[in-house]
Amino acid sequence: MEVRKITVEVKVNKSIEPVWKYWTQPDHILNWNHASDDWHTVRAVNELKVGGKFLYRMEAKDRSFGFDFESNYEVVNDKQELTYIMSDGRRASTIFQSKEMETSVTTTFDPENENPIELQKAGWQAILNNFKKYAESI
Repeated sequence: MEVRKITVEVKVNKSIEPVWKYWTQPDHILNWNHASDDWHTVRAVNELKVGGKFLYRMEAKDRSFGFDFESNYEVVNDKQELTYIMSDGRRASTIFQSKEMETSVTTTFDPENENPIELQKAGWQAILNNFKKYAESI
């Protein structure tokens, strides 16, 4: 059985240089990496190289729940593509396409089996929407 992939996308009204920086630098990741306002990322580590690891510690603001989102990079093409394998073996890829002062950020990922597809898509889309909002505000 073929695994259905999920794709989410935003268009950010910025050139690729700041978009890449905001996406990859831990001090920026802390500001946008959450799906809803009652969650936040309290720690971000990012070894931006093939074989490198990133780890984002995500927690509910009321401290009722938290988890580590951890992955290893499989592909790192500067300002173009990041492909990574999540700790549960699923794969995700984020593609950056820039045209003048607009950059498209598209993530395609393997779904997990615990939550409905639409819920997963909505959560990842919310994170991308927060990224767009943050990137365009600075």
